[in-house]
Order: sequence, then C-alpha cells, then structure tokens
Amino acid sequence: MRAGAGIVALVLLAAAGAGVAPRPARAAAASSSVQLEDLTWPELQARVRAGATTALVPIGGTEQSGPQIALGKHNARVRVLAERIALRLGDAIVAPVVAYVPEGSIDPPTQHMRWPGTISIPVPAFEATLAGAARSLLAHGFCHVVFLGDHGGYRESLVRAAAAVARGRPAPRPGCGALALPAYYRAADTDFAQALKAQGFSAAEIGTHAGLADTALTLATAPALVRTDPATLARGVDAEGGNGDPRRATAALGRAGADHVVDVSVAAIRAALRGARR
Repeated sequence: MRAGAGIVALVLLAAAGAGVAPRPARAAAASSSVQLEDLTWPELQARVRAGATTALVPIGGTEQSGPQIALGKHNARVRVLAERIALRLGDAIVAPVVAYVPEGSIDPPTQHMRWPGTISIPVPAFEATLAGAARSLLAHGFCHVVFLGDHGGYRESLVRAAAAVARGRPAPRPGCGALALPAYYRAADTDFAQALKAQGFSAAEIGTHAGLADTALTLATAPALVRTDPATLARGVDAEGGNGDPRRATAALGRAGADHVVDVSVAAIRAALRGARR
C-alpha cells in the first residue's frame, strides 16, 4: 500500500470510529428528553405508561420585537421555559411549540403585521389547532394538557380552546382535560415588570414590548436571538414597533425573571391538577 493511501485509510478508520462511539450516548440522551419531538413513539408510550400524565403545549408566535430581538423570540423562550417546567414537575412531556398565532389582520395589516416577518393566522384556526393538539395528546394517554402562552394577545383563545376540548368528542376521561395557565404569562409580564421596578428601573425603560424586560428575558433564555451591539440597542429605544429601553438589559436580570416564571407555573399547575383530581 502506498504511504498516501495508508494515511487516508487510517484517517477514514479513525473518523468511522469517532462516529460510532458516541451514538449510544446520544440515543440515551434523546430517550430521556422531556421534549416529545426527541422521542420515538415506543419511548413516548413507555413514558406515559410509567406516569408521564401531563403534556405541556408551549405557544409562542412569530412577530417583530424591535431591531434588537429576532422574530422567533417567543418560540425559543417558551420552549426553554416549558422544558424547565416539565423537569420540575417530573411527570410532564413538552409538545412542539405552536409558532403560528393571531398577530393582527393581514390585509390591511394591523398590530405586529405592520412589520416584516410577522406571521398571522385567523383566530378560529388558532383555537382549532390548540384544541386538536390537546385532543391528540389526550388520545395518546395523557390526562392533563396545559397551554403555556408566551404572548399576551391570545390569552382568551387559550381559555376558549380548553373549553372546546371539554365539550368535544370523545370527551376527556373524568378528571382529565385541557387547561389554560394565565399564571405563566402573568409571571413573565406583570410580575417581572414589578420586580424590575423594585430594583430601580423605570417603567419607561422596562417597557411593554421589546424593552428592557423583554430583552432581558430573551438574553436569559435564547441569547443568540438578541443583537447586543450598542448601536442596535440604541435603535431599540422606543423604536417603531417597540416600547421601552433595552440598553441596560442583562442575562442576569432575565434569569431572575425566568426562574420566577418557572416557580409560579409549576405551583399553578400542581394546584390546578390537585383540584382536577378531587
């Protein structure tokens, strides 16, 4: 064998060996995940039979969030927080994120649809999607389906979708069904704003959309989605489509808010499920 060919063969063998060794570890990590999308159907079935009775449906939205936060903010954020909530609950699985939500009229464009990249669907389609997802999960053996909404604009739709599941056919098993969890959004929005005010930040800084609060939560949960260069952050001060000042936002501030969302949501889910079992 020529020297060059021998080297190539050794490299190929080493690459093949490197590719084979980690596979069992990757498979084990996937099978222990709380993300439904990471599991095979037998793995999911086994988890349900072993007591994973709660399915969390994280609901985001694809919308503009000023010049400094990417369009997928809500989707990335709610996926991370839902996973943390599921791990704390210990008996929960996280369904795929619902990324298509009502964001205003398309023609003429209203609300967030006035900015490029926002995607909006009709309210009836959104509510039917949530109800269908919940019924699917209940049919596969889950007893409780919890809607976690990261966006404030569709909170009433979550309540209506949960009610539609209760009225639908086949009816959920006694003590089972779908639940809208207002505590999740309240913790991320009202509670977090109040905590920031207590630390000396002004309401004008905190803002209501794409301000300090929104930017800090995203830095803590999906930092790659935030443009942190000073010029872009300066453009985000009360930018068109935004409200607030993101310049003093930090991941540390956001982590405190994210921890609070998880704590409040876990407590609210446990309380609601205790009530459902009575």
